Amino acid sequence: MKTIKHLLFGGLFLSLIACVDDKPLAFDVEKPASIAGMEYLNDYNVLKSYISGSANPDFKLGIALAANDYIAGGQVTQLANSNFVEMTAGNAMKYASCVADDGSMNFDAVQNFVSAAKAGGLTIYGHTLAWHAQQRNKYLNSLLVDKEIEDDGSVIKNVVVRKDFEDGQHLGGWGGATFDVVSESSDGSKCWKITNDSESAFYAKQSAIDMPFEAGKVHHLSFKVKGTVAGVLRAGFQNPSNYSSCGDYPNISISTEWQEINTAVMVAEGAKRFLFSYGDYVGSILIDDIEIYTEDSGATVMIPVPVIEDDFSGGMRMIGWGNNSTRTINNEVMELMNPSAVNPWEAQAGYDFASELEEGTIYFLKMKIKGSVEGSIGAAFQKSEGYAGRGDFPSITITTDWNEITVSTTCSGDATTRFLLNYGTYAGTLYIDDLSIYWEKSANSIPLTPEEKKDTLTWAMNNWVEGMMKATGGYVTAWDVVNEAISGGGDDGEGFYTLQSAKTASAEDIKNNFYWQDYLDNEDYTRIVVAAARKYYAENGGTAPLKLFVNDYNLESDWDDNKKVKSLVHWIEKWEADGVTKIDGIGTQMHVSCYANAATQKSKEDHVVKMFEILAESGKLVKITELDMGYIDENGTSVKTENMTEAQHKAMSDYYKFIVKKYFEIIPAAQQYGITQWCATDSPSDSGWRGGEPVGLWDSNYSRKHTYAGFADGLAGK
Repeated sequence: MKTIKHLLFGGLFLSLIACVDDKPLAFDVEKPASIAGMEYLNDYNVLKSYISGSANPDFKLGIALAANDYIAGGQVTQLANSNFVEMTAGNAMKYASCVADDGSMNFDAVQNFVSAAKAGGLTIYGHTLAWHAQQRNKYLNSLLVDKEIEDDGSVIKNVVVRKDFEDGQHLGGWGGATFDVVSESSDGSKCWKITNDSESAFYAKQSAIDMPFEAGKVHHLSFKVKGTVAGVLRAGFQNPSNYSSCGDYPNISISTEWQEINTAVMVAEGAKRFLFSYGDYVGSILIDDIEIYTEDSGATVMIPVPVIEDDFSGGMRMIGWGNNSTRTINNEVMELMNPSAVNPWEAQAGYDFASELEEGTIYFLKMKIKGSVEGSIGAAFQKSEGYAGRGDFPSITITTDWNEITVSTTCSGDATTRFLLNYGTYAGTLYIDDLSIYWEKSANSIPLTPEEKKDTLTWAMNNWVEGMMKATGGYVTAWDVVNEAISGGGDDGEGFYTLQSAKTASAEDIKNNFYWQDYLDNEDYTRIVVAAARKYYAENGGTAPLKLFVNDYNLESDWDDNKKVKSLVHWIEKWEADGVTKIDGIGTQMHVSCYANAATQKSKEDHVVKMFEILAESGKLVKITELDMGYIDENGTSVKTENMTEAQHKAMSDYYKFIVKKYFEIIPAAQQYGITQWCATDSPSDSGWRGGEPVGLWDSNYSRKHTYAGFADGLAGK
């Protein structure tokens, strides 16, 4: 779904061929051949006449318009009222159109649009309640700012390690014990299971978390534990370079019932490893909700502020080049392979930032890293324009074991927009996980927790949906409840695409969009919006059944064999798995192109058919929400309206006929909810949407085109 700009435009010229008002001329003229070839269009009736009310009682033929164009009551209004039964507002009902930077909402345009639609006898398809684009980022981000706190001597908890094992990853270990993640916690959630079959010295079997711990600080340890037999578990800190103790907790007694342990110890210099030791315990130990934390006064705690966070679960975000080096992600671990040793800068990988770093600020690099061989690499900031250095991190030592490293440097100049790992001297493969770049600020304020952010944004979403439902007063009975949720990339762990997320978006998209789902949770995101829509629709005059659609683009994609529509159906099943959430329909946008290359066009058509088959099998209502079309020549170039030939126009007409006809052939009548043409007329050259392309059923003078005939024939089933 894209922004509509100038859908209807141009002077209102009297046309010889099938204008909106179709007034005949009072005198004869000699018809040019080009006009004579179009006269057959006069024989077509208005589009809505080709829909059988008895065969398709719930089907709605729609048009997308700028709300103000329709409200104006001119030729645009006449075109819509004559040919269609439903309208979609291009922008007027989107978040950014109704919500200001301070969060205030103004629905005047929406209410005027609803009033005009009622007067014209047209229904409205609501577009859209939840989307990541066209949001008020300034306002929404202001809801997530840190909480201010007073320095009243209170103690603030500074979490160093938190592990609940819900991600399926355990700590591992050595010495012969076995490990697993099982759903045996006290509340049925996942926990870590250690099984030791033979007794040895307590230190012979251990599990560790490798990372630096701050010397001179009391480190609190909290976790839940139970065993198959009573016994003792040991925990403490170590310097792994010489295995010396850097602070041991008192021995921890294990019983056969779940208990919560809370203990503390001062950490000494050199502590870079936390250890559980259990060699002398024979049996199984279950551990859950590990937390290691320090406590500080509000005046001294430093809070990390992320610039980049990448756990490599969302696909490739890293850039890189040089020396035939490669960058791949395997099992959510980044692998950087350099085939031979060269200069440090001849093999590089890193990130471009969404905004410039602050000159003079100290930045931290934290990551887990190991290599296929021992060695070292460099890391630095850079001004990408001109490649000027902007601060070097200390050299990073690489071993063949996983190590968590944290290094820092000061940003040394302006326009710092890039971070780089320089690994040209390292011949081998580097393995990297959980990479973050951050700066720190004093905790006179503290960040909202994920739970607090979710609660705040749930309120904001409910507030927005309630405002829209009040403005429409129950008149709008069908909505794009969630728009463009599927990313078109990544793997959700079940072989389907992930949802849209700032974790996988480009720097430009992160700057322009607001990803609600990153805060509301992938599954709860849609559930929250659906619940709000149903609640506030009913509370504000809605009496007819409310139909909620999930809308997306590229569902007809041939390059991935319709994987996106398969992924959407999969996610709908996940959203509805709570037994409460009900999604009524699926909207497929279909911003398509007609291809001169016959093989390409055949592939496109085949996958349109596959899409309709998948949608039919879903059992959901099906709506083509945003149908429009361009033309691609044999060279793969988009053809502008002014350069289109008669044959190309007719090819587009045939493709419109194919799409509309296949919709009615494949989608069962009970699932046919409608087709909406996204562009009434061809796009002007300066439009932000398919500028200069022949996307309309009418030309810029509101004369019917060959595509009008193809669309009408598809509706008629010819």
